[in-house]
Amino acid sequence: MKKSTRQIQAEQTKKRILETALELFRKKGFDNVTVDEIVKKSESSKGAFYGHFGSKYDIFMEKFKEIDQYYKKVVSVMPEALTFNEKVLYLVERQMHYLEFELGKDMMRTVYVSGLMEREGNFFSIHDRELYTILDDFIVTAIEEGDLPEDTNNKVLIRMLSRCMRGLLYDWLSLGKEYNLDAESKMFFSTFLAGLQCGRVDAVPLEVE
Repeated sequence: MKKSTRQIQAEQTKKRILETALELFRKKGFDNVTVDEIVKKSESSKGAFYGHFGSKYDIFMEKFKEIDQYYKKVVSVMPEALTFNEKVLYLVERQMHYLEFELGKDMMRTVYVSGLMEREGNFFSIHDRELYTILDDFIVTAIEEGDLPEDTNNKVLIRMLSRCMRGLLYDWLSLGKEYNLDAESKMFFSTFLAGLQCGRVDAVPLEVE
């Protein structure tokens, strides 16, 4: 169905607000930007802002939806017959490349600073995101195919894998230009996955952080 002029204008307004807000977040930091400033800079209105976003925090969530769609696309073109380890390495390699070259350090630094603030619905704690669903699918298939033990605790392993991802990104943001995100992520995950074959992931308490 062809979109109406009004629908097209609404989409353009939403995109303009989103891009303006993200640019302000990069320059000034999430907590130093107000909705009024976003509205003024994007040449929109408060009504338009709240018609598309419940709060400025929802702008981050909108961006994460885009990232999750990217992960979904990566998995859709993933070569068949990969082992669990190969799937994880395949996903991580493309994840890190996307975050480094598509989002960039400024945006990711803003994401992490915002993520450190205690607030309801923190995107680091949303466990029904596409990324976690993908990792769960990897684990279920690996158990069925014998790559992982039958008593593997899916939730614990997903938490461990996602924690590794966040740790690599944190180091990338904090250790300067000499830190090679691609090389470090490959080395770290190769070591972690090799060690996983020798250990167990069913005995770790879920409440431990």
